[in-house]
Amino acid sequence: MTQETGDLDGLVRKRIRALRVAQGWSLEELATRAKVSQSTLSRIENGQRRLALDQLVTLARALDTSLDQLVESASDDVIISPTIDAARGLMRWPIRSEPGMTVVRQRMTEPPPDNIARLRAHPGREWLVVLSGTAILLLGNHRHRIETHQAAEFPTMLPHAIGSAGGPCEILGIFDRDARRGHQRADAEGASGGA
Repeated sequence: MTQETGDLDGLVRKRIRALRVAQGWSLEELATRAKVSQSTLSRIENGQRRLALDQLVTLARALDTSLDQLVESASDDVIISPTIDAARGLMRWPIRSEPGMTVVRQRMTEPPPDNIARLRAHPGREWLVVLSGTAILLLGNHRHRIETHQAAEFPTMLPHAIGSAGGPCEILGIFDRDARRGHQRADAEGASGGA
């Protein structure tokens, strides 16, 4: 066993115990949920039993996490630097925990479009936080006013557009992979009106 494998093995065992304790479950409660014996679970947590893939899958499911998250190696690289798109006034940060998640910081000076035909719909989900000013979110037939420090979350299959209200605003938008892909296609086609 290499040092790296041993470190990962110990990390996975600590995660199992930490997730169990965070749920407020005893060894017996998690063992029952995972359909393993209490002594097996205790030996897994204490490093006295080999970690088996089938047991890790079962434990991840019982702990309401994914196998990927359970066995993800620790990274010393916690700082994420943005990429800057000066032409559009955007800063983007990739989010590592969810494949394809992207964070975008954008300054908006224009109100949302008046023409409902300019609203966009595409697969995915978006979140936004207003950092300063006031944003207007057009979502289907509804108009939402989002003030500084307020946030919104919505499925992007609803026609939507975002703009400023009464002056510039700055937002932080978070896009899942499908929503980001939808916006990239629209940007490539020259569409406007969304975050």
